[in-house]
Amino acid sequence: MPATPRSRPAPRRGLAVAAVLPLLLMALASCGYGSQAVKEQAKVVAQGPKLSADTVRVGYFANLTHGTALVGDREGFFQKELRGTRLRTAVFNAGPSAVEALNAESVDIAFLGPSPAINGYVRSGGRNLRVIGGAASGGVRLVVDPDKIKSLADVKGKRIATPQLGNTQDVAFLNWIAEQGWKADPQSGKGDVSVLRIDNKIVPDAYRSGSVDGAWVPEPTASKLIAEGAKVLLDEASLWPDGKFVITNIVVSQKFLDRHPDVVEAVLRGALKSNTWINAHPAEAKAAANAQLRVLTGKPLPDEVVDSAWPTLRFLDDPLAATLREQAGHAVTSGLLEEPDLAGIYDLRPLNKVLAAAGRPRVSDAGLGVE
Repeated sequence: MPATPRSRPAPRRGLAVAAVLPLLLMALASCGYGSQAVKEQAKVVAQGPKLSADTVRVGYFANLTHGTALVGDREGFFQKELRGTRLRTAVFNAGPSAVEALNAESVDIAFLGPSPAINGYVRSGGRNLRVIGGAASGGVRLVVDPDKIKSLADVKGKRIATPQLGNTQDVAFLNWIAEQGWKADPQSGKGDVSVLRIDNKIVPDAYRSGSVDGAWVPEPTASKLIAEGAKVLLDEASLWPDGKFVITNIVVSQKFLDRHPDVVEAVLRGALKSNTWINAHPAEAKAAANAQLRVLTGKPLPDEVVDSAWPTLRFLDDPLAATLREQAGHAVTSGLLEEPDLAGIYDLRPLNKVLAAAGRPRVSDAGLGVE
């Protein structure tokens, strides 16, 4: 989920990256670009009078940090609110392809991390998308080889993986490195800590082979490493006020929002009901999310991975706008992003309408909302 990087040629990486690069290339070739699959909602059939659109197309990732969408899709919370308007879901591999689908109007609403949302908004000059709600916080940890790293100070001089140059976790780790007083070149990753950009799917293989000493990664990748013997050195939630920072938002095409506000409100009601059910029924929700992963990917996550990952996630409706602003600031200070104009990236009017109807308090756009 990369932020908009400054154009600079990237230096050659070290031998550790070379060791895992063939694996990375095979994984990227196998997963392709864009949507992995399009799944029709099967559990709940569209019924009742339709809203202003015949169909709404919602994109999300087959990832536990998108638990709101996994559970909402499987348990029918979205379709129940949409009534006769048909729900179609598309599953994406990464944020950039989901943003491209929003821009191309092949999906109408998507669940996205903060970096691709910022990237998509800035690149379009603020014309193509709006953040309309929150979905999840947390779910990011620094996990390490306990034989090589026993304290935070031991991270200096080690090889630590992040998922992608300029993505949300990469920015967070570069910012943390700077806060320790250490230096690392944002483009090459070389410095007091070697930052290796490795796809999440390849990180467990890289850790197992000894190519990396640890990783700053989202769930379930962190828990997959824990299953390989890694230990948690730091939970990113501990670095944020109240332990909250945005990891997944709900984003809409501006054209779709303008044309079909009733449909957008219905999807937001479905997300709210999904989060409410997740928080009230954690065991059932965890099982539902993993069952949906099995539908989407062909196999569920191992129980020990889900059990480790699930408690690190907080499912909420507040998009935590102030933390997105701070994350953008981290990308700027790390040298990965030009100063962005984020004014208008949020339109929380539909969400606040839905919250008010449910008797819940309004949420803030931190001064970044539409006028």
